[in-house]
Amino acid sequence: MPRLVETLVPARLGTGFRWLLASSWSSNLGDGIALAAGPLLVASTTDDAFLVALAATVQWLPPLLFGLWAGVLSDRLDRRLLVVAVDAARAGVLVLLALAVLTGEAPIAVVLAALFLVATAEVFADNTTSTLLPVLVDRDDLAPANARLQTGFITVNQLAGPPLGAALFTAGTFLPFATQAALVGMGAVLVSRLRLPARERVRVRTRVRHDVAEGLRWVAGHAAVRTLVLTIFVFNITFGAAWSVLVLYATERLGLGEVGYGLVTTTGAVGGLLGTLAYGAITRRVSLGNLMRIGLVVETLTHAALATTTSPLVALPVFFVFGAHAFVWGTTSITVRQRAVPAGLQGRVGAVNAVGTFGGLVAGSGIGGVLAQHLGVVAPFWFAFAGSAVFLVLIWGQLRHVAHADEAQV
Repeated sequence: MPRLVETLVPARLGTGFRWLLASSWSSNLGDGIALAAGPLLVASTTDDAFLVALAATVQWLPPLLFGLWAGVLSDRLDRRLLVVAVDAARAGVLVLLALAVLTGEAPIAVVLAALFLVATAEVFADNTTSTLLPVLVDRDDLAPANARLQTGFITVNQLAGPPLGAALFTAGTFLPFATQAALVGMGAVLVSRLRLPARERVRVRTRVRHDVAEGLRWVAGHAAVRTLVLTIFVFNITFGAAWSVLVLYATERLGLGEVGYGLVTTTGAVGGLLGTLAYGAITRRVSLGNLMRIGLVVETLTHAALATTTSPLVALPVFFVFGAHAFVWGTTSITVRQRAVPAGLQGRVGAVNAVGTFGGLVAGSGIGGVLAQHLGVVAPFWFAFAGSAVFLVLIWGQLRHVAHADEAQV
């Protein structure tokens, strides 16, 4: 057992990293349960395609509204206490949602409001959590540490969580949300055990707008990070359009039931696990710029394949390949950003990236909801294919910046 623990979480990464990893696993299992249970709750409350897409929008909107402010707070306040506080608030909202569902007092408006509040708390938790790793491990250990966090994320959030969430929802519609509340609360307790090194605090009073502007200027002036933010923004417009109606695509077009919808996310997670485990071998053979190019081609072709099939036997392998791409991209993106960004700007630059990420998702989910309502559930996937293909041609040359990102800290 000690040898297995050393292999999974080497001692050189430190005790603090082990607490962070345990907290991440606990919270992510809860969030994985909600990945299936949330859309299923919405779909059981309404069959309106626009409202189903709106449920995705209200969960993707908070990072766009509050992401930059979350970044400022991450760089100003005690990061450990901030994570504990917002995770405790998130657990409280989930308890109230579970009680509302249990008592039958959860109309669609209540469900959407609860999802919005949970997602808002998650903005501050996730942004601040992403700033903890660079102060817990050495710069050269960021890649393996991120790979372990991603592996845990895939295992519990994407693999174990969705089918468990679907099963709990089938057993009792309130159960997944009560379980998620307990797991998020446990994550808050675990992260409270962290002992972070003291960091220098600048005692100059500045306005929040000044701090936000500083983060935006830094991103605009760094070619690799700027390219990543721009790419994720545009590709998340196309991704968000298609994935905002994924529950309808899986249940109606592919003919899968509630548990089958969980199988779709699980299949993507299996691909993601393979991609993350092979990440080291891949990056030794493929430059970061070419890795980005290959991934974006895969994503573009994914939308085309899903738009043209009605067979789960075809769609599930497509979700598998897409999952591998998504997590290879995610690991590369966060490692590039953490290595390049100075410690005092980690929160704000991470927030700029989050705004780009979720800004694209919000715009895409709105487009997807309208297209699905008027043209059918396949229309968002055709839009995603066309939009991705056009942007891929435009951004192709700019991806060379990412190939030079693994340099000394700026």
